[in-house]
Amino acid sequence: MTHTFREFILGGVLVAPIAYYAVAAVILFVMLRPVLHLMGFSKYFSNPSIAELSLYIAIFGMLTLYY
Repeated sequence: MTHTFREFILGGVLVAPIAYYAVAAVILFVMLRPVLHLMGFSKYFSNPSIAELSLYIAIFGMLTLYY
């Protein structure tokens, strides 16, 4: 059985749900960044920028998988 995606209508324009998932992932990641900074997230990785990008992709993937 396939999952049907409903498009969102924004100002008369159909917007794919994946665009909203990307925005929601950015919002969740921005809210998570201060917590990561307090935990010392950057000292555990040799390249913290790539680690943060990977975390964003993981959040985005979970949103697209579950919704």
